[in-house]
Amino acid sequence: MPPLHGFSDNPFETRSDLVRAAVALLSALSPYKSKDKARIKIPVATAAGFDETAAQLEGFARPLWVVPFLFNESLGSTVGLESWIQGLIVGTDPESPEYWGDLCDFDQRMVEMESIAFTLLARPDSILGSLDDGAKTNLSKWLRQINHNKMPQNNWLWFRVFVNLALVRVLGIPRDELQDQINEDLKTLDSFQLGEGWSSDGLWGDERKQADYYSGSFAIQFAQLLYIRFAGDEDNTRTEKYRQSAREFGASYWRYFDKDGAAIPFGRSMTYRFAFAAFWSALACAGIELAAALDNIGVAKGLLLRHLRWWSKHTDIFNADGTLSIGFTYPNMYLSENYNSPQSVYWCLKSFIVLMLPEEHEFWNAEELPHPTLLVSSVQSLPQTQVVWPPRQILCNTPEHHFLLSSGQMTRRSHKAREAKYGKFAYSSAFGFSVPCGPLLEQMAPDSTLTVSHDGGETWKVRSEPRNERVLSIRTSDNSRTISALASQWQPWKYLDVTITSVLVPLMEMFPGWHVRVHRVQLNGIDQSSLADNALELVDSGFALDAETADGGFIPSTESAVGTEHGCRVDGISCLLRSSAGTAGIVDLTPQTEISVPHQANVDSKAFMLRADPNTNLIASRTFIPSVRHNVPPVGSHGTRESRATSNRELWLATGVFAVAGSAGIDGQTVQDLWRNRPNLRVRLVDDELEITVL
Repeated sequence: MPPLHGFSDNPFETRSDLVRAAVALLSALSPYKSKDKARIKIPVATAAGFDETAAQLEGFARPLWVVPFLFNESLGSTVGLESWIQGLIVGTDPESPEYWGDLCDFDQRMVEMESIAFTLLARPDSILGSLDDGAKTNLSKWLRQINHNKMPQNNWLWFRVFVNLALVRVLGIPRDELQDQINEDLKTLDSFQLGEGWSSDGLWGDERKQADYYSGSFAIQFAQLLYIRFAGDEDNTRTEKYRQSAREFGASYWRYFDKDGAAIPFGRSMTYRFAFAAFWSALACAGIELAAALDNIGVAKGLLLRHLRWWSKHTDIFNADGTLSIGFTYPNMYLSENYNSPQSVYWCLKSFIVLMLPEEHEFWNAEELPHPTLLVSSVQSLPQTQVVWPPRQILCNTPEHHFLLSSGQMTRRSHKAREAKYGKFAYSSAFGFSVPCGPLLEQMAPDSTLTVSHDGGETWKVRSEPRNERVLSIRTSDNSRTISALASQWQPWKYLDVTITSVLVPLMEMFPGWHVRVHRVQLNGIDQSSLADNALELVDSGFALDAETADGGFIPSTESAVGTEHGCRVDGISCLLRSSAGTAGIVDLTPQTEISVPHQANVDSKAFMLRADPNTNLIASRTFIPSVRHNVPPVGSHGTRESRATSNRELWLATGVFAVAGSAGIDGQTVQDLWRNRPNLRVRLVDDELEITVL
């Protein structure tokens, strides 16, 4: 797609640069405003799961995260505040044909009320000065409906908090009519807290274990920072708690961004794109200083601006008319949620609220500091990996590859591709992750996860609903080093007693580019008839790599995939891929691993290159995935029928996963040396727990 002038060519260094980018984004929407300015409909025919009026309200409301700070005569009525004030008057007038409609339970209109409330709180005089008494009454009545309908018990509660704050502080509704609701919602929201500044998106439990960008930039931490900004003078106790929460959250959240500004895609709503960085924008607006080593406003400034620069280089995020598409780095409906209308994507403008700060604010005049891993500190050196327990992850900021290992998240909510978005072993800022487009293995595109079948590959199950997540200590054979690893269990089928325990071990500091997975597969008393005489199959896969060459072909099979610009090599136990995106590989370490367990099952293993269906990956539209397939013979295939029906066996597997990002700038010979320097392991069972030693 063509670049968007004002955004794609933007250096993102000054406040004026952000204004220019915001104007470019909003100007593309101008032709699609309704006659009376209350609705915006991008000319794309895809639909969301809510009604079309609410979808067009999204188009009007989401730009309000930035519109209040662009009010300037020179910008004209289509971009400046005037057009949105007119739409606000018309949209809340029940006699208008562009009325946004009355609310019902779980209504999308509740979501869009947040940015309207934000505008009222951020620029009350500019808004109220243009409303007569009738318009103010209509606006108040429309907003107050949020208190009379049910809503999800998750980040949505913050929308009601801000609406009620705006009603009280701006529209003159008596506080005693709304304060009880505000207090109740804040109490529920605070119950989502997990520690270390993190919250889950709803109460953490068997139905939902979600701590993703909604817990930070998209909603909860972002909202807490706005609450500090708008209610700090009336709720000192809570806002001081939120200040401390922001400091603790920021102490790990910076690790989700690499040195070039890319964030690690994880969880739902990836089409919100540069909303990843909204936390840094809100942090500056709330005036929060982070802890030592990060306590310079230039750190947050750099994390925000580098992220926007990274997105400016991805011109395929735009439709031909300059509007944003549904997708990530290119248009992609496979990753969308059922609540994504064509207008939903403008949630990304949350990252622009830093324009609330005037030109003379210290944020704009501070030196932009580099990524924390590049800062030279005499006080402390930042480790390359960090266990962040609330989201059950290990963040890996290494020179070769920036990614995270994940162990304990899941949801039973009806989110699209939920297993791909929450249940994989690893997520990468360089290689993204893939979502399924169908039931076949190639269509499932199971990068960075374990996939299993018991019916000859007719159906597959991917890792999901992990339980018993925990941190293990892995030692080296000479006891010179201790490595933190993540472990968890899951069961692929409710009707078969198969339990898989996986341990994820980051070894990058010892073996650059590598992490390993150790799987314990317990086959307990399986009835042979339920396996239909088919082998159990397990496919363990690495990172998905861009499969294209510079001239538009697919990377070819080669004798050596390293030391060349592109190539794919499979040698039986390993698969290595190389393209301009970097290098990704996988190797079956089981044959060289010292495994001391009873009842080890026979297994036939072979590496292969999985050609994923196009458009399944967030970052690259065509990908290959390095994989290893393990075939386990039917239970008790050499015994009597009785022994086959009651056999208990275990299968232990060890997998090495290798990746070096192209952006790391590492030469081919060095990459080849890193690939050959593979880890060796010793695995045994101690008190029914895996004990892993790095040799």
